[in-house]
Amino acid sequence: MRQVWIATLAVVVPLLGGCSGGAAPKAVAAAEESGLYVIGAGDQLGIFVYGAPQLSVTVPVRPDGHISSPLVSDLVAAGKTPPELAQDLTNQLKQYIVDPNVTVMVQNFVGPFDRQIRVIGEAAEPQAIAFRAHMTVLDVMIQTKGLTRFASGNRSILIRRVNGQEREIPVRLADLIKDGDIRQNVELQPGDTLIIPQSWF
Repeated sequence: MRQVWIATLAVVVPLLGGCSGGAAPKAVAAAEESGLYVIGAGDQLGIFVYGAPQLSVTVPVRPDGHISSPLVSDLVAAGKTPPELAQDLTNQLKQYIVDPNVTVMVQNFVGPFDRQIRVIGEAAEPQAIAFRAHMTVLDVMIQTKGLTRFASGNRSILIRRVNGQEREIPVRLADLIKDGDIRQNVELQPGDTLIIPQSWF
């Protein structure tokens, strides 16, 4: 079972990483270093245009990383910070209104693919989660509602890419969740994948 999961990841993870909306890696890295959130496909954005309520809307970031809003039919959002996107919207709206004042607020966080934490296997709610600074395995398990009754929590594996190589980190989730073994509360990194296998019995 473990080999099947890892083989699947070897195919799926690189594909997902290539779908992050075409953001320039250097620009994303600079935004991350500044501590600003980087927008990703699936995020929900609130666009507020001061003095123009008809242009103030909530829009999703499409799978291609673009958004559409009133007077702006197609604009790249993924890979940008909210202030950067607000400036791009401002530049677009200058064609139609005088001195537009635009604010972008992220209302539902997903983030770029390479900034997500993926939880697969026997979690109650497997999902991809937007990475947050100092996020730990316990934070992820709370968000995914813990283990299923079929889970073999102590055989869980954290897959992490280090210097272009995949590294496996064993995590004893059952000991962490049921026995409070805080030593298993590993701090996560962007792009980590947590695999929770099924029990053999």
